Amino acid sequence: MSTSEDNLAPDQQAAVIRDIAEVPAIEVINTAAVHLMSAAAVKVGLAEGPEAESLKDLDEARKLITALAGFVTAAAPEIGSQHAGPLRDGLRSLQLAFREASTLPDAPGQGPGEKFTGPVN
Repeated sequence: MSTSEDNLAPDQQAAVIRDIAEVPAIEVINTAAVHLMSAAAVKVGLAEGPEAESLKDLDEARKLITALAGFVTAAAPEIGSQHAGPLRDGLRSLQLAFREASTLPDAPGQGPGEKFTGPVN
């Protein structure tokens, strides 16, 4: 549990643990993947609004996309193709957006996450 949960009364802590225990693994996995995707999208420059360009950080995006690729690759056999497919599609879109945003594109197979997914075209 996090430090904010450490400040809860014991009965409140038990309720938090019970709530977490009731969440299916697929929901936890999808939620984590969506958080990684959202953060990567902002860092690759896909955010909307006037400050989108100032939020762009390709070094950070590379790290997030690589983490997402490893996560999705590891989770896919456990969650099945119906859940893994959309995550792979989102990952591929981020990898392509990264390639497009880069002034010096990586060699095929060297882009973020490509050691897990293979080259993305």
